[in-house]
Amino acid sequence: MKRKHSMPFGADLLDDGRVRFRLWAPKAVTIDVALENSTTFLPMVKLSDGWFELVTDRASSGSRYQFVIDGGIKVPDPASRFQPQDVHGPSEVVEQSRFKWEDATWGGRPWSEAVIYELHVGTFSKEGTFAGVEARLDYLVDLGITAIELMPLSDFYGARNWGYDGVLPYAPDASYGTPDDLKHLIQAAHSRRLMVFLDVVYNHFGPVGNYLRTYAPDFFTDRHRTPWGDGINFDGPGSRTVRDFFIHNALNWLEEYHFDGLRFDAVHAIADDSHPDILTELAQRVRSEFPEGRHIHLVLENDDNASHYLEPGRSRSLYKAQWNDDIHHALHVLLTNETDGYYADYSDRPMRFLSRCLSEGFAYQGEASRYRGGKLRGEPSRHLASSAFVSFIQNHDQIGNRAFGERIHQLANCCAVKAASAILLLAPSPPLLFMGEEFAAGSPFLYFCDFDSDLANAVREGRRSEFARFARFSSLEVRGCIPDPNGLETFERSKLDWAEVEQLDHGAQLAHYRKLLSIRHNAIIPRLMGIGGNHSTAVWSDRNLHVDWELADKTTLRLLANLSDCVAAPLAKPIGQLIYTTHEDKVLDFEQELPPWSVAWFLHP
Repeated sequence: MKRKHSMPFGADLLDDGRVRFRLWAPKAVTIDVALENSTTFLPMVKLSDGWFELVTDRASSGSRYQFVIDGGIKVPDPASRFQPQDVHGPSEVVEQSRFKWEDATWGGRPWSEAVIYELHVGTFSKEGTFAGVEARLDYLVDLGITAIELMPLSDFYGARNWGYDGVLPYAPDASYGTPDDLKHLIQAAHSRRLMVFLDVVYNHFGPVGNYLRTYAPDFFTDRHRTPWGDGINFDGPGSRTVRDFFIHNALNWLEEYHFDGLRFDAVHAIADDSHPDILTELAQRVRSEFPEGRHIHLVLENDDNASHYLEPGRSRSLYKAQWNDDIHHALHVLLTNETDGYYADYSDRPMRFLSRCLSEGFAYQGEASRYRGGKLRGEPSRHLASSAFVSFIQNHDQIGNRAFGERIHQLANCCAVKAASAILLLAPSPPLLFMGEEFAAGSPFLYFCDFDSDLANAVREGRRSEFARFARFSSLEVRGCIPDPNGLETFERSKLDWAEVEQLDHGAQLAHYRKLLSIRHNAIIPRLMGIGGNHSTAVWSDRNLHVDWELADKTTLRLLANLSDCVAAPLAKPIGQLIYTTHEDKVLDFEQELPPWSVAWFLHP
């Protein structure tokens, strides 16, 4: 089976063997195609509305090319399918339908079955490649994972990056492998009933290798500002082409690469005053392009807690879920007592916020945020089902944005982490793990990149100055110890050490996660399919919690938790069958007391 996504730009290998090149360059007067190893420029025909086109038999699959702007600068194709020589080099013509797919019967899995494992391709394995990920798929299946989520792959400058500095959104970075290598990984995952999601970045381009301003400045607008400068033009003159560029990017990943879902990074930084906005139009296009029988899951990261994107539609909601930072922040305060930065918003009543996240989705549903200077944050979410909120106690941001990349087990005691993971993995909301979490990886996950010269210095010093407002980093000497993002050793330290899995302490954590996920698959997931709306109640005190959920088969799922160092009286009585407790080595009377850092789960039919 072959798969190919057709789009109005880029290099397309036609059925007759010729190649059609198309570029939107409204600022340019002339555009030529420069083929590698050729001294002849091939002029493109200027069409209307800023478009240029060339159909030629001088290029073929594997040809490398650049666009020549007004007889001067050579630039890569912004819709390049592959950049074997990095962002400044030539693009490569890729025969999109060359890969022979063997997963024609794969339609994905229901969202209710999602257990997500976020990973960074470059640090997940020693090899740092798509093949390195593929070699660990059986391990992930055995763990109980049903979906892997790859951090952004779009071509970025240099040999290493988190992926959020991508500048060529259609080209998987060559440091990880070829487009066919990525497709092979996805097919191998599907053969094991693993979904594959991709993190995509539509709020900005990286700082090196983006040439769009040279010939298509209408890609950007100074009417909207973002943390990275001018906003992407989704709502001004010329925005139709800009919108199509990103819509086709999403469709390309889902159709040609057969990804099962996309996670949209920091959509609160996308400014768009049009109706429908780009998020709505993109999701509508995805839903209209693919049959209902295929499970495609679109997930947001949105600091605005805009619940209206998660509203259930006639048949399929536009977006299945949002990453719920609120539940992470509340748990983090409870586990570590840290109150710096955005944790300040959860410092006074962390158990109340945790309770609200478990029973209502967002902790902030329109309340004032102290961290944001009193700005009102969020929309009501109580009416939404638990499935609309992806929960986690670790992810790339919450580890990597720390100065030294510490993981939660390095910041909190093991009993606290065990209790938090027991809440996360058995609650109805889809859980997300960050690579290595399941075996308490000793490696940090640091912020790393591969810039040079002045930009490298600016990133290094900017990274260190970010922490100057924290008491711990008030001195220049301490800030000087923060790892250099551009240092190769910073990247190498962030790679997982898989030998740890065989070590006693790490193995105990792994066994704990495997057990919890086994219970989730056997006792929880079969009762989640078809839940409509929210059917939960919660009671909380300072460090004590009780939550009930009514599941699809009318079973009651009850959580009793004591997240403190002291014995506590439960806020409700146990009911039905005990399916898990953190203190299974003890005979406990849950009607009378909960030990410190204890969690107990019950099912009552």
